[in-house]
Amino acid sequence: MSKADCPPPPRATYRLQLNSRFNFAAVEAIAGYLARLGVSHVYASPFLKARPGSSHGYDIVDHSALNPELGTTEDFDRMTQALRANGLGLILDFVPNHMGVNGADNPYWLDVLEWGQESAYAGWFDIDWRPEPSHLDGKVLVPVLGDQYGAVLAGGGLELRLDAAAGEIAVWAHGAHKLPIRPGHYGRILGNDHAELERLSDAFSHLEGFHPHERRRAGELKADLAALVAADPKMAAAVAERLGHFAGLAGDLESWKRLDRLIADQHWRVAHFRVAADDINYRRFFNISDLAGLRIEHEELFEHAHRFVFELIAKGVLDGLRIDHIDGLLDPKTYCRRLREKTPRPVYLVVEKILGESEELREDWQADGTTGYEFANLLTNLLIDPNGQARLDELYRRFSGERRSFKAISRECKLAIMEDEMAGELGGLAREAARIARSNPRTADFTRNVLQRALREIVAGFRVYRTYVDMDDATAADLKELETAFAHARRSGGGIDRSVFDFLFALLSGEAVARPGSGFSRQDVLGFAMRFQQYTGPIMAKGVEDTAFYRYNRFIAANEVGGHPGHLGASVEAFHAANLARHAGAMLATSTHDTKRGEDCRARLAVLSEIPVDFAEAAARWRTMLGGTEAGPDGNDIFLFFQLLVGAWPPGLVPADPGALQRFQERLQLAMLKSAREAKIHTNWAAPDEAYEKSLHDYVAAAFANQDFLADFIGFEKRVIELGAANSLTQTVLKFTVPGIPDIYQGAEAYDFSLVDPDNRRPVDWAWRKDGLEKLRPIARDDLLDGSAKLAVIANLLALRRRHEALFAEGDYRPIEMAGDRFIAFSRQHGDCALIVVAARFPGRGPIDGFLPLPHHDPVYGDILSGRQITPGKEGIDLAMLLAELPAAVLVPQTPPAIRHSQP
Repeated sequence: MSKADCPPPPRATYRLQLNSRFNFAAVEAIAGYLARLGVSHVYASPFLKARPGSSHGYDIVDHSALNPELGTTEDFDRMTQALRANGLGLILDFVPNHMGVNGADNPYWLDVLEWGQESAYAGWFDIDWRPEPSHLDGKVLVPVLGDQYGAVLAGGGLELRLDAAAGEIAVWAHGAHKLPIRPGHYGRILGNDHAELERLSDAFSHLEGFHPHERRRAGELKADLAALVAADPKMAAAVAERLGHFAGLAGDLESWKRLDRLIADQHWRVAHFRVAADDINYRRFFNISDLAGLRIEHEELFEHAHRFVFELIAKGVLDGLRIDHIDGLLDPKTYCRRLREKTPRPVYLVVEKILGESEELREDWQADGTTGYEFANLLTNLLIDPNGQARLDELYRRFSGERRSFKAISRECKLAIMEDEMAGELGGLAREAARIARSNPRTADFTRNVLQRALREIVAGFRVYRTYVDMDDATAADLKELETAFAHARRSGGGIDRSVFDFLFALLSGEAVARPGSGFSRQDVLGFAMRFQQYTGPIMAKGVEDTAFYRYNRFIAANEVGGHPGHLGASVEAFHAANLARHAGAMLATSTHDTKRGEDCRARLAVLSEIPVDFAEAAARWRTMLGGTEAGPDGNDIFLFFQLLVGAWPPGLVPADPGALQRFQERLQLAMLKSAREAKIHTNWAAPDEAYEKSLHDYVAAAFANQDFLADFIGFEKRVIELGAANSLTQTVLKFTVPGIPDIYQGAEAYDFSLVDPDNRRPVDWAWRKDGLEKLRPIARDDLLDGSAKLAVIANLLALRRRHEALFAEGDYRPIEMAGDRFIAFSRQHGDCALIVVAARFPGRGPIDGFLPLPHHDPVYGDILSGRQITPGKEGIDLAMLLAELPAAVLVPQTPPAIRHSQP
């Protein structure tokens, strides 16, 4: 089943974040509202079974079941029936890259810990069973301890327990993490003090005699043990006594030797969580040890993981899939093709792919498009005035003392991640490269150390998340990115012989085995190249998105997933070019669960690029007003705080409302704390600096308690709010009229001034939105300060898309050339249907003048937004008149054939 066989893409999608507080029943309750709003599909966060208490659903433990915390099967059925009854389809955010592990909830992971390499599921997880150091040979590292192993052991944090119902014995770490004991070792625990226990003990000790059916035999013996303790309280007490032999005295490490020796003989090694950075021997999602990478390229695992989802597709319940973290997969192309082949009916398919500058989505993946990070950045940059960059640079240098470029900071952060949090994975790649080198006399002298140093420089030089060399070949795009990364590496890797880089380029490009008789194994070389590609993405994500973006606070509106904050602004020409090149099925996102600031927060912050002098003067006043001490936050963090305050200040918030003020203060304190920990300069997640974190908390509190500061800030903010509202409307109009599929993040049909998660997962006021939808009216300037203006724009444009789906799905996009850089204009045309869109940017520049030239001259046009009738003059439409009330207009001819305006 190819992409060409697929149904038309959605008209528009609405992203919902499901959790125990917003579940299947809650979605059922708003189905009618979403239909009236005008979207065609609900786009749901993962709803398969996740670890208990999951707030996001990405830590799936069973792909074959619904998450019980979201409701029952009946609740799910009622939800999907309500969606269908309201004409809404359903798209699932599907997670093929990893599963939630540790804890006690993933039966497949627990089976691997119990049976080691003999587990039927050992091949599902990307585990290196022969790593260095040798003490992990044949074991899986389980880095879950809150302190050093010896301290936890001596303190009683590792406890041997019997699950009486299942007849299973495990060590429990901190009472939360289950570590199964090898069944063959049950005899060491049960002993020979009692005849019945001795019989079971002996039987468990001779499981190898049942090879290859040890698992079946162990299951029978576990059932016997469960029955024994259930039937006879004396036996239950005897087993408890035997377990007690493995306990010691609190604080006396020597007394815990018996348990220590038992632990040492298992298929796992439990350790302090910080050990993962150096010794981890399974692929993780980024650096999160509780999310273990899956080898979804194995067909049997693919079939298992997708069976339930395919059933939902076959039943007509699911209409599309959003593939999470596509770059984490060994072979994204083959995965996507397999999805197209295996789905029981055609579905809409988008991938979470973060595109680098000038990078394009691979056509041979057969995906309908990306999830839209690049579009969010494009729109934000379109609103940023590039003329303000030099002054913002100067202000940031003066305020923070930071003089390095974003590029330099990004490189520093990527190197730091490779040296610390993901050093173990880099070491594993270096060992594999050295093993391949030793297989050929020409390269046998390349040591692991020099190869690791070279690999480190190569990864740091990447400007995209990864390449896609596979068992077929390397594309021209792959070779270009590799050449760029190697050029950076050769310049920065002083002291590393050029031949080392030549060897690694041959491996990573596949050139080493391009011809017969190379002396290298094709499987080894291309397997190494593909595993290397799984490493570069996490380094980019952790080094740039989750570190550099929090260190480089020059202009935080540009610090978004997939963004390139070194340069501010995007030209009108670049905007048109992106719209012409975009896949028709690509999502147009402006806010997501991953964005660090809500879409209207960014639109408002863009105003600062137009008034950098005013902002510089205000920031200097505020810093003086709030004072500071040597122990207080540094200038970089204070500059971040001022931007967050400007971008997220709720409309209408006044100091006279102490409750609302306190709630906003707490949101900012949490955002500042997360930002400081992610930056990893003064504090971090692994080893928080309580003194510095308290100084951040207190600085924000002091600002909110300082009436002079608040009065000055609100005076400055008033103008920014007004100009930001104009930017928000421009952003919204463009999103819903350019090629692609508009995606609304939950609640963002009204103003979204959210901060980084979990702030962007706050409950949505559905009652306000439902009421606002019922009271729609033509939009006027006074409505811009209220979220109802944005809601009305979205509802009107979705109604237009619903009436003329072909125009937006298949219609031509034709840029209209405008004088200067202040206006964006284009037409959409399909057959006899047409519309014209014009929007102003840089509202801080003052009055509007000029004319909108018309590609086809009709006597009268109707503006979808304001409801006005517009009569063009000889030169076109007077922009001062057209945009007097609103910063954008969507015009349709009012002579047949016409697209007529009506309320949804």
